[in-house]
Amino acid sequence: MVKVLAVNASPRKYGSSYKLLRVAVEAARYAGAEVSVVNLYDYTIKPCIGCVSDEQLSCRFPCVIDDDDGNALLKAMVESDALIVATPIYWYGPSGQLKNLIDRMTSLENMIFVSGRSLLEGKVGGFIASGADSGNIAAISYLMVVANSMGILIPPWGLAYYLGQGDPLESSEAVLDSANVGYLVAKAAQGLHPRELRYDPHLVEKLGGRRFIERVAEEVKELAAREFKLRNRVIKLREPGGR
Repeated sequence: MVKVLAVNASPRKYGSSYKLLRVAVEAARYAGAEVSVVNLYDYTIKPCIGCVSDEQLSCRFPCVIDDDDGNALLKAMVESDALIVATPIYWYGPSGQLKNLIDRMTSLENMIFVSGRSLLEGKVGGFIASGADSGNIAAISYLMVVANSMGILIPPWGLAYYLGQGDPLESSEAVLDSANVGYLVAKAAQGLHPRELRYDPHLVEKLGGRRFIERVAEEVKELAAREFKLRNRVIKLREPGGR
């Protein structure tokens, strides 16, 4: 069974990015993959200190920064066969926490010059972005270029996005695209040839249709109720569904 690491790069665990990631996760499991979900904002990820620019061979895994959670997350990537990354849009790009992780992933890619290959080489990646304003495709394009530059394979239809202030679970296009991201990433990681990877227009129905979407929505609603209590310590929030 292939292992997929699903990364939620939003500080809002109940937000649009997470909703679409949950759809992708269920589709990957439907495809036969074992999926683990990581909420990046639960971890401390210090910025890269650029040691590769001083001495290339000093940039290696484990990263020299060893007093945060960076190496644990990098290790989880190394032990996975595929990655699905969902991010909100922060000024036309991914979230800052995700950018910190990407910069630290240099220690995996730079192993080319240490041991002969990137530790991400041959893994499969899929990407989801959600935002209330423009920048979705810019963020996904950035993530795809970086991932491929590190050795990650990107299958056909390996992207999904939602643009708007509404609920992405009410967007049939965003839900279907996200489901196909999860399904096709898992199938590609299982070794299916790219010529055999096909977008399934009926995948959401196979996952349960409207009942499936409602189940995800209910799970996220319960998660939001818990998270609002924590976030209220920092900012004043209305209760979910309130005004």
